[in-house]
Amino acid sequence: MRKAVAAAVLLAVLAFAGEASARSFTVVPPGQPALPSPEAPNAPGAINVPFPLSVPPEEPPVRSYEELLALWHRAGEAYGVPWQVLAAINKIESDFGRNMGPSSAGALGWMQFMPDTWLRWGLDANGDGLADPWNPDDAVFGAARYLAAAGAHDDISRAVFAYNHAQWYVDEVLGLAAAFGSGGALDFTGSQAVFRLDELQQQIAKARRAVSRARDDVPRLEKQIASSDDRQLRLELRAGNPRISTASFRALEKKIAGLQRSQERDRRRIEARQAEVAAAVAELQSLKGELASASVAAPTAASFDGALSSGDYVFPVGGGPDAVSVGHTHHDYPAADIAAPEGSPLFALADGVVVDAYTDGSGRCGIGFKIRLDSGAEYVYCHLSYIEPSVVAGAALAAGAPVGLVGSTGHATGPHLHLQFSPAVSYPQDEPWFQSFAGAAFSWQDAPTPTPKRIARPKKERRFTVVGITPAPSGGRIVGFTR
Repeated sequence: MRKAVAAAVLLAVLAFAGEASARSFTVVPPGQPALPSPEAPNAPGAINVPFPLSVPPEEPPVRSYEELLALWHRAGEAYGVPWQVLAAINKIESDFGRNMGPSSAGALGWMQFMPDTWLRWGLDANGDGLADPWNPDDAVFGAARYLAAAGAHDDISRAVFAYNHAQWYVDEVLGLAAAFGSGGALDFTGSQAVFRLDELQQQIAKARRAVSRARDDVPRLEKQIASSDDRQLRLELRAGNPRISTASFRALEKKIAGLQRSQERDRRRIEARQAEVAAAVAELQSLKGELASASVAAPTAASFDGALSSGDYVFPVGGGPDAVSVGHTHHDYPAADIAAPEGSPLFALADGVVVDAYTDGSGRCGIGFKIRLDSGAEYVYCHLSYIEPSVVAGAALAAGAPVGLVGSTGHATGPHLHLQFSPAVSYPQDEPWFQSFAGAAFSWQDAPTPTPKRIARPKKERRFTVVGITPAPSGGRIVGFTR
């Protein structure tokens, strides 16, 4: 079946006529409209777009990995762009359509186009009458057209740089493109490792949320038991008064018995929740072990875990500026309360050693730890819902190492990471490293956030890179990779 599909795709590939500088494009797949050329952008008003363009659909389209793989191949062949590059951009920009924005910068859709860029290069690839960046077919074909217009036929690196003006972005895209492999049309062999890593990362995110939910129930139930104990003590003191009537004594005994039954139910619930936490933690560790093993096959893809680095520092909370925010001040002493959804991943902010760990909670801080950086500075993390087993006193942590999950343990009014120096002599958010992440890893709560900029993820070894594309004797194109 795959061979038949591959043959159909090859027959549908666009015909190239004339010199490279004068290519024209026609489309053969049945039911698909003629694709516009990459030689010139759309004229004003030439395409119909959803209105308003910045509002995502109520039910975003979902595509399987198999469907996406076929789509990347079709779009790549249509415009002479390596399909692996389209796949890498799709992963980096929207996580295969899971996070389509609009971003804080205004980028939107499957391939994160700015609205003005979409109006110039967007297209209707599925023939529904709309050039829709929220539609995977339109968006991926639009990205292929834009890359072709930016010179992908001659210099793929230059074209990717045009997509996002940063060399680190080019490196990430080409590194991930290499991880997809160089198999032929609809050949899944080179993509399985990347897809498996993506599945594991989604499962790990789900397991993290399960840990947070199960652990958060325990403090609530413990508070209920403590409150019930207080009520029981007051009732027992009243029942011990020799002057009360027999009827009153029996009524008090009945209330006390009811409280005791309620306490026993809550204790059983705590035991059940603790068992759920243990099971969820075991599942999380198992998935992480599988992820580490799978990462050998696709090391670049394995680095897309939410950690962002700038110089020697990594921002401690994952999720990005649309989900993570912080104010410039703290309510009573220098510290940063970094708000983020429950269960968001936390990372070591720099290379250092764990000084102390509060795995069972410590007063107002709750679950947390203290880390001494190689520079000598000490930071405290508080209110975690889960702390990694590796975070123990004396353990060395590398910048970007997972340390736990955002929670609200201890004295917290909502999920956030409380980050402070030890001693708390100044604000972490005044540090240059912290401010360098504004707009990329978090947004300011009490001031305008600078124009978002892309920050690199902690680098892993690059095994391959795309080195170029050349015409094949059959009329198709060959993607070259380093070995």
